[in-house]
Formats: sequence, C-alpha cells, structure tokens
Amino acid sequence: MKRVAVVLFNLGGPENLKAVQPFLFNLFNDPAIISLPNPLRWLVARLISNRRAQVAKKIYASLGGSSPLLSNTCKQAAALEEQLVDIGEVRVFIAMRYWHPMSDETAIAVNHFDPNRIILLPLYPQFSTTTTGSSLKEWNRASIAAGLTAPTYSICCFPNDCGWITALVQLVRDGIGTAADSGLPRVLFSAHGLPKKIVDQGDPYAWQVRLTVAAVVK
Repeated sequence: MKRVAVVLFNLGGPENLKAVQPFLFNLFNDPAIISLPNPLRWLVARLISNRRAQVAKKIYASLGGSSPLLSNTCKQAAALEEQLVDIGEVRVFIAMRYWHPMSDETAIAVNHFDPNRIILLPLYPQFSTTTTGSSLKEWNRASIAAGLTAPTYSICCFPNDCGWITALVQLVRDGIGTAADSGLPRVLFSAHGLPKKIVDQGDPYAWQVRLTVAAVVK
C-alpha cells in the first residue's frame, strides 16, 4: 500500500502572548526577509522584534491571546486526509515557518511515518521567495537532517486555479450581498506587500496577486 506524507506549509503564529516576541524574531531573522549577513541580521531581528512585540501582543490579545492559524491549518489537514483516503495510507503534516510545529520537528515526524512518497504543499496561493521559497528551502535542510530519502514532489503555486478562484468568488459574493443592505458595495483587494527591491529581483508575487484579482473580478 502507498504511504504518502503530505506536508502543509504556512507562516505560523504565536500560541500565546509570551511567544509573540520570539515568533517575530524568527520572522525577521529569516534571510529571505532581511538579507543582511549575520551577526548583523540577528541584531536587527532582535531590535525589530523587541520594538514590535508590545503592539503585536495587543493585536493578538484582541484575537483571544493567540494566532488562529495553526488551528485552522489543522482543520485543513484533517479535511485533506479525508479526501485522499482512496490513494492509500495518507497522513497530512504541518510545517510552520516561524513558529511550532516547524520544519525540523515535522521532518522527524514524517520520517517516523516512513512514507514512500512525500508531497509538499505550501498554502500560499501566490509564490514568493519570502514565503513558499523560504519554506521549501528550510524544509530541504530539515529533511536532510532527519534522513528523509523518499521521492519528494512540491506543488508550487495556484494564483488562478479554478477551485481556488471559485472559493474566493463565493466569499466575495456573500460579502457583497451583506454589504448591499447598507448601500453600494465596493470590493477592496488587499495583499501583503514586498520591498520593491525583492520584486525588482524577479519575485513573482506581485504579478501573481494581480492574476488572482483579475480572475476573481472576471
């Protein structure tokens, strides 16, 4: 029987307020985010994370004291396992980039599962070197350290995939219907920004976001 490990990648988030500062440090200490060499990057990441921690703690406190990202991703993992029961023994794992469970611990768990195939699925619809690229690079390092040898395949990005767009369109339609009760609705598309120098270096995130927006509008 096929034993397939699917690894879902996401940003991660603090599970309590004490984890906010170290989570932010991990984020800004990523060379894909701040390209300075160490120890300079380490010092800058420490400075930024300490400065932003108090503001971020207030935001997370308003969310109940933690990030909902892990619990939501766990629900996605369970739903995906249910959909893949017909192809063999499938187990879906989660690897977060900047907080637990991170790639090192997930790679060890995947190794214990002993799959004969590994599918890497970043949950970023649009590719960026700062998200998908950084996650896959970190996974490659962790998988070597864990001794993983099974054939591995990665799913790159899906900015205008039909299923993804259909799901977005339904959410937008629902929102427009609700907003119409208060007047003429307007739709605002919002996305994470990137430093212009990263875009100028060829990062495809910006134009892939535009692909998503165009597909939803159409």
